[in-house]
Amino acid sequence: MRRSFCLLLISLLCPFLIACTASNEEATGTKSATQSVTDERIVATTVAITNIFAKLDIDLVGVPETATTLPKRYQEVTTVGGPMNPDLEVITSLKPDIVYGTTTLESEQKANYQAANIPANFLDFTSISSMFGEIDSLGTEYNREAEAKTLVDGLKAQMQTAKAKIPTGENPKVLILMGIPGSYLVCTENSFLGNLVKEAGGENIVQGEKVEYLASNTEYLQQANPDIILRAAHGMPSEVVEMFKQEFETNDIWQHFSAVKKNRVYDLDSEYFGMTANLDSITAFEKLISIMYKE
Repeated sequence: MRRSFCLLLISLLCPFLIACTASNEEATGTKSATQSVTDERIVATTVAITNIFAKLDIDLVGVPETATTLPKRYQEVTTVGGPMNPDLEVITSLKPDIVYGTTTLESEQKANYQAANIPANFLDFTSISSMFGEIDSLGTEYNREAEAKTLVDGLKAQMQTAKAKIPTGENPKVLILMGIPGSYLVCTENSFLGNLVKEAGGENIVQGEKVEYLASNTEYLQQANPDIILRAAHGMPSEVVEMFKQEFETNDIWQHFSAVKKNRVYDLDSEYFGMTANLDSITAFEKLISIMYKE
């Protein structure tokens, strides 16, 4: 029941998360979509994937529909719908050799692509390190090893610089909540935000779970006694921030949390903290470190 409930909530979350998964990379590349660097006709269904292909200097025939500004080279390319519900009819019309999505949506989309006879590959962006691996694989696949290495090496160096600022001997216990208006979930260490906290030296109070998200049980969460509570607001951030504010003010149990008493509850900026890794995730990591080890 818990797994089914979580899957239902995640399906409700996804439409609101389209903008949140978007990286805010500056538009890069000047080639038009007709100047292909590969013979393959490629469709990217998320903004994070689209931005990576731009960095690798690879053209696309289909890109996601988004309010975020895509790299210049893709601004005239056909849009194929949002990440949660890509338009299979439009994608089919593009005659793609491959469509790229993320593993967070694979269970919901794989069968649909198979039924439509559309070849699809799902990239693992559940952590920064897994994103690095996928970038390297794409570089190898499309003869862009040098571009991939430059991109990954730059991000790794930035991450190492950020990690050097983490105080030794401190491992704060952290509760991560992710919400949309009216609902919220608890992020396990298997989620992207959970992994980000782990990389920053934090200990997620939810351990030993295989899923990425769980329904909230405030009594259990209070017993775990987190040092820090992080609240992620996605899709409609102003509404979610207000929802969390009301929840914490009207539900008395939150007043018994040590993190609340010590004023260590933080609302994460949805511009940087999404459901999956993207090219802005190192900036998010830097911001997270400054939050977790705030003096």
